[in-house]
Order: sequence, then C-alpha cells, then structure tokens
Amino acid sequence: MHGIGNDYIYVNGFEEKIENPAEFAITWSDRHKGIGSDGLVLILPSDYCDFRMQMLNADGSEAEMCGNAARCIGKYVYEKGLTDKTNLTLETLSGTKRLELFLGKDNLVDRVTVDMGEPVLEASQIPVIFETENVLNEMVHFSTSVQYRITCVSMGNPHAVIFTKNIHKINLPKIGSLIENATIFPRRTNVEFIEILASDRLNMRVWERGSGETLACGTGACAAVVAGILNGFCDRRTTVQLLGGELVIEWNAFDNHVYLSGSATTVFEGEI
Repeated sequence: MHGIGNDYIYVNGFEEKIENPAEFAITWSDRHKGIGSDGLVLILPSDYCDFRMQMLNADGSEAEMCGNAARCIGKYVYEKGLTDKTNLTLETLSGTKRLELFLGKDNLVDRVTVDMGEPVLEASQIPVIFETENVLNEMVHFSTSVQYRITCVSMGNPHAVIFTKNIHKINLPKIGSLIENATIFPRRTNVEFIEILASDRLNMRVWERGSGETLACGTGACAAVVAGILNGFCDRRTTVQLLGGELVIEWNAFDNHVYLSGSATTVFEGEI
C-alpha cells in the first residue's frame, strides 16, 4: 500500500506472526531483490486502542510514527472487515493517534484524516543537541561546505526542516544522509527541504531516516507546516506538494493538534 507514493509492505498481525521483523524489512524492502518498499508495517492487536502499528524502515530500524502508514492501516482494517468503525484509535510508539475514515464509491475508504497530536518543539525532547531551548531558524554547519538554517520539530519522530529555493537541484542523497547522521541528532533525523510557493502551499522533498529519499512523508509534511507557521511563512491550513502527491495539513489553533489528510492506496496483495 502507499500514501501518495510512500509505500510500505503491510502484514496482518492478527493472522501472521513475524519473529524477526527487522530482518524481513531489510530483505523485502530491496527494490531489486525483494518486493520493494520504504519499509515494513505490522498491523497488530492493542491492549488499549483499536489497533497497534509497528513500523520498520528499509534498513530495519524501528520508527516511532508514520502518517502515511497510519492512513493505509485505516483503509486496510476497514476494507478487510477488521472493524466497521470510521473513527479509530491507533497505538504507536509516539502515543495514540486518532483516525477518521471518509468513504467513497463502493463503501471503500477514499481519504483518511489522522490526528497527529501536538508538535514537540523543545530541543531535548525532539531530540536535538543545541544550546537553545527551541531550534527555530538556526544556522548549523554540517560540514565545511554544507550549512543551513534549520527548524527542528518532533511529530513523534524527529525532523529538521530547511526552507530554501531550487529544492530539486539539491544533491539529496549526499546532503540528506549528512544531516540525518549529524552528531546533534542522537537518534538521527528526518530532513525536509521546503520551497514556499504561497502562504497556503509548500513544495517539499524529504530524506527519511533509515529509508533515504521517499516520494512522501506524512510526519515530515506536518513538521514542515509547523515550522512554516513558526517562521511566519505559511497559513494554519496548508497544502504540501510532494513528489508523490499532495497532503493537506492543519495546525489547529484551538487544541494545538496537527491534522493530516490524504489518500491511501492498495497496490497489490500476495504471499511470500
């Protein structure tokens, strides 16, 4: 399944048990010798939510949260008859997320909105090692030739957001990897390069921690809009244009929660 191109292999953990998911994430995610994906997602029972998500990146590392994967889980569990609810709770490593499913033709899930919760801005909680409490448009020298102003946000996982121009000319495999593994990020980081198109539209490329460049990142889009609002660049409700499509992000002023809306698509099913 994929959320605007951010594709993962999904396993129904109610029926299948995988003992070494990190190993399979690495093997299956290989686009030349495996199935091909940005990682592996297990849909599991939860003690206190409707479902639980375990997500592993393509390198086998476990991620705290993924907005695109959460939307795909919502679509999967409803269309497979694991639930008849259109408002669900999902257990993740970054806490409980709430999903609202919107049905379309033939009672299929057309769109999902995820309540991503409140953004975390305190450097120590993101985490990022920095001399200020918040990292807001701060200049960082990542090497002798690579320096950027970054804004750091956690949406359950760490993000370094960079506002710049000509984002499609950036050597992302080189620079993204350099920033992801910088010593100031003790758990590594996701990296977003953002071009401002209008106050309600951003263009984004993303380097995902443990997976490299992907076509989309839901938490990254949320972090980008939060960073954009904090820097005075964009509106509370903004469309983020990614390589794989568009996401609508709203940072609600009343409850301080970030809401992520977008599609979810099933590509194929099979056995291995």
